[in-house]
Amino acid sequence: MRRQVQRQGGRNVVSVPKSAASRRTVALDHATVAVLRRHQAAQQQEAQTAGRPWEEDGYVFTAPRGNALAPDSLTRLFQRRLRQSGLPPVRLHDLRHGAATLALAAGAELKVVQAMLGHASIVVTADTYASVLPETAHAAAEETAALVLAGMHGKKDRVTPSRRTRPGGVSSGPPRRGIRARRIQRARPSAER
Repeated sequence: MRRQVQRQGGRNVVSVPKSAASRRTVALDHATVAVLRRHQAAQQQEAQTAGRPWEEDGYVFTAPRGNALAPDSLTRLFQRRLRQSGLPPVRLHDLRHGAATLALAAGAELKVVQAMLGHASIVVTADTYASVLPETAHAAAEETAALVLAGMHGKKDRVTPSRRTRPGGVSSGPPRRGIRARRIQRARPSAER
């Protein structure tokens, strides 16, 4: 992301993002890229048949003349579609939080989510998102318990905790390997007093 559109004085103003962390490349999955390519083809077709001057500024989503959408008009459109769908009310900005939450639920590392959101500090990301998913916390507790119990039972071979699961019971990948169980030594009371 190299530029942003803001509404100032009743008109769109293009500026650079406010911080170095905000200027970033956004990774997209194959399905999203396919949808965006279809949208681009439809947009190019619309530009050719517009019958009026078309402003080619390179934006993905545009106003009827091809120019950048005003941020407030996008917010109004989102709210209208949300009401039509019957879904609970949310702000457009909440989709950003939802994406981060889903990425963490899918097993993305906190550092990856930090970069995805453009946070300058991982502390901001951790403070905002570390406790949002009880399922993730539960999976971490199960894996930790499996590791500890294996150590208490004296297993010296490799421990393979149960596969982490995302909401809905979908596995997030192969089980972790290479973690050695360590025998937990109980502290013995000292004979000397």
